Amino acid sequence: MLNLLTQRDTAGAIFILAIVIASGLYLAKFKVKGISLGTTWILFMGILLGHLGLRINPIMLGFIKDFGLILFVFAIGLQVGPGFFHSFRKDGLPMNLLALGLVLLAVATTYVIHLVSGENLGIMTGIMSGAVTNTPGLGAAQQTLSAATGSTPETAAQVASAATGIASAYAVAYPLGVLGAIAVLLVSKALFKVDIKKEKEIASQGEDEEGSAYRLACRVENPAIYGKTVHDIVGEENPDHLVISRMKRGEKVFFPDLDLPLQEGDMLFIITDVQHKDIVRIIFGEEVPINMEEWKVSGTKLVAGRLSVTQSSITGKSLRKLDIRRKYGVTVTRILRAGVDLQADADLILQVGDSLKVVGSEEGIQRLARLVGNEPESLHKPNLIPIFFGIALGVALGMLPIRFPSMPQPLKLGLAGGPLIVAILLGHFGPKLRITTYTALSANLMIREIGISLFMAAVGLGAGKTFVASLVGGGYMWVLYGALITLIPMTIIALVARWILKMDFFKICGLLSGGTTDPALLSFAEQMYGSGRIAVNYATVYPLTMFLRVVAAQVMIMIML
Repeated sequence: MLNLLTQRDTAGAIFILAIVIASGLYLAKFKVKGISLGTTWILFMGILLGHLGLRINPIMLGFIKDFGLILFVFAIGLQVGPGFFHSFRKDGLPMNLLALGLVLLAVATTYVIHLVSGENLGIMTGIMSGAVTNTPGLGAAQQTLSAATGSTPETAAQVASAATGIASAYAVAYPLGVLGAIAVLLVSKALFKVDIKKEKEIASQGEDEEGSAYRLACRVENPAIYGKTVHDIVGEENPDHLVISRMKRGEKVFFPDLDLPLQEGDMLFIITDVQHKDIVRIIFGEEVPINMEEWKVSGTKLVAGRLSVTQSSITGKSLRKLDIRRKYGVTVTRILRAGVDLQADADLILQVGDSLKVVGSEEGIQRLARLVGNEPESLHKPNLIPIFFGIALGVALGMLPIRFPSMPQPLKLGLAGGPLIVAILLGHFGPKLRITTYTALSANLMIREIGISLFMAAVGLGAGKTFVASLVGGGYMWVLYGALITLIPMTIIALVARWILKMDFFKICGLLSGGTTDPALLSFAEQMYGSGRIAVNYATVYPLTMFLRVVAAQVMIMIML
């Protein structure tokens, strides 16, 4: 066993990595007041064992670090891709603008400290990544540094030294990045005099305004639509925000044929969202009380259920194109995708993994189930083709030089930025191109955790040799720099969100957690304040923030060069 610790072959490398990762993950289980540093313990264990003399062949160590980073960022990209562009709509736009401001303020604070203190900008980039708890930013900075410099022995040694310094700075700044972010939330709660009960009432009202489902029954009283078909109304007036579930004419209740002309006095059972309920009343007529017993379809047992889209041929097709209502007599009311409940818009593109909430006859639902597959157990099988094909495209994109007039070296997205962008694009556009990109959440999480564990272990082992010397030789100031980078941007954005944009406290918690890509802060906020809306707001800003943090770290390194 002692030979495995000293010999620099494949067996020794795997043995050392396994010890670092296992011990780090074990320490991550321990929490102080519900807070843990998570997988960052792997980095600290790597630094400790590296300081004690454990070494891995540098070439092998570089491969492990880069491959782990690629797996991590690609899994993140696939997860956030489907909601990346959707997050800019409606309420997501101001949230993402604030997240952009959070990133820019962190970069500005970092650069000002660099100018005032004279600290190396590469070191400051590592501090910035640690201060905002963004591991992909660390990887992007190190990889950009390696890709943008020459390959002579002298430059290789300089690059290795600079990369080690960046990792050391990250490790020093990270713990206070977690604690400082929590402190901002606690101070904000006190400063804004937050009453959690009142905030929950405000938040629940906000949910109604943000598109939650709303059921209503209307009597057709608008002369302008007499004689028009259901298809005319749904297809022209408001295609994205209402579904006519059932129709009542006289005493007969039935699923409406889309080509059936409407008559005065017809009763319609409609599913829409809150902000469009008044428009629905204007189009059709007076809203009447709902008695569900009166809306049972004559001679038909009405069934509600969920169907899973597991048939790959459905990917890329819209609800409008499938024409489910006409063919199957079934209404799709909501769609659950990656934990997000979506309105069943007619032009919404379906993809494998979607869960459809449907209402209709039992026979119709069974026929629709055969169309969409409805074999949820098949979703647990990993779909590896798009993952490895996407990684290949991401690496190729990352190595393409992008030239800017003011920069001496061309910018490369690198092994962090390239795969991240390709994964986001695959996650969003894949279904429209009939590419099945669905990966079960558990499989995505496994890929991500393996990737980040390999990366953290490799970075820690590489930095351990000089970590103590760097800290003693002036690195203690990195703690102060990191605290400033954590506290200043978060405080400013919290004040703007509350005092100018009048956001509720749960939105601010989600904004700050997602804007720093900090799962520890998210966990703390949910445990302390008990609102699921914090996670929803976290998810709203997380995709853009993750992308911007990676790009910001690369740009900082390019400025240094």
